[in-house]
Amino acid sequence: MRKLMLAALALPVLALPVFGTPARAADTVKIGYIDPLSGGGASVGEGGLKTFQYLADEINAAGGILGQKVEIVPLDNKTNPQESLIQAQKAVDAGIHYITQGNGSAVAAALSEFVAKHNSRNPGKEMLYFNYAAVDPILTNEKCNYWHFRWDANSDIKMEALTNYMKGVPAIKKVYLINQDYSFGQSVRTEARKMLAAKRPDIQIVGDELHPLLKITDFAPYIAKIKASGADSVVTGNWGQDIALLLKAAADAGLKVNWYTYYAGGAGGPTAIKQTGLDHQVFQINEGIPNAGYKPSVEFEKTFRAKVHMSLWYPRAVNEMRMFKAAAEKAKSLDPVKVAAALEGMEFDVLDGGKGVMRKEDHQFLQPIYISSFGSLTDKEPFDEEGTGWGWKEVAKVDTAQATVPTTCKMKRP
Repeated sequence: MRKLMLAALALPVLALPVFGTPARAADTVKIGYIDPLSGGGASVGEGGLKTFQYLADEINAAGGILGQKVEIVPLDNKTNPQESLIQAQKAVDAGIHYITQGNGSAVAAALSEFVAKHNSRNPGKEMLYFNYAAVDPILTNEKCNYWHFRWDANSDIKMEALTNYMKGVPAIKKVYLINQDYSFGQSVRTEARKMLAAKRPDIQIVGDELHPLLKITDFAPYIAKIKASGADSVVTGNWGQDIALLLKAAADAGLKVNWYTYYAGGAGGPTAIKQTGLDHQVFQINEGIPNAGYKPSVEFEKTFRAKVHMSLWYPRAVNEMRMFKAAAEKAKSLDPVKVAAALEGMEFDVLDGGKGVMRKEDHQFLQPIYISSFGSLTDKEPFDEEGTGWGWKEVAKVDTAQATVPTTCKMKRP
């Protein structure tokens, strides 16, 4: 009996965590990364995973969040909403209170609803959903959700900024729209039509195509239609292999038009652009570019590329993780309920310079937006992409106040 008592005293003391059930003092903050790690979206999913793992290491090197280490838990959803729900339940079963996802707005809608239902049924065991790239406007409008926070500009914000730029380019006369056939792609086409009609009624829409998401392996027939239409410009929200293969088919066919894109900078995109020979004729709109010249972001890019061996596709992921840490420290807690309250209305200095704010009304992060073109570089642009010798160059910047559209969200708060 005396030996048993001594053995019991030698056991490590359990410490109460910041929230929930008892855990060891050296517990970790786990973030479930629910994105494609197989299938057609695997290239972007793997790039996102490496990015979040790098950011977790950065936070951990600085002492973690409230003294706890951050761990990214990969959960492969194959870009499928139903599979995403299975992975979200795995996260719940593993005691994970934070999930992040970005590829596919249909997936995002499913996860947002899952988290809302889970939290209503399990008070005291809440979880938060951090959205870093799913940009269907409905997620912060009709289907807004208190437990969902989005760090990427929604597609309406991006199209507002993009069409403001396009209206000042008189050479644009005929536009072809090609997008993925799901909620996000449909939103891009709808808003492009509406905004171009309002800002440049002289522009003719000569084609409007929707195609299956991440299913097309040869875009040659679509490129043939664009060529036959006489378009001088193409607008597309395509991402992942759908933008890389689309641009590759354009190169193969010798299609010489200007491209206005959301995600041409993703895996394989820069290589495909270089093959087209379109020097500074492919444009992208996003929240930051490597060659913007802001010293802190330039230094971050250098270190990131040296360690991860890819360029930073997601400056918004940096903003997300840093704001998560700041919100927890503001709340002095890792309780998701308290972190959510701290995030609402939070102002933050974004990676690429300038102020951003997490709008309280709908949990949409508002931030400066950049329009850049891809092509040959000067000494002022140090970063190329995918070993092409070409890189992104800033052509326009839209400050936060101008990169804002209203919301119809009627937030239901707990």
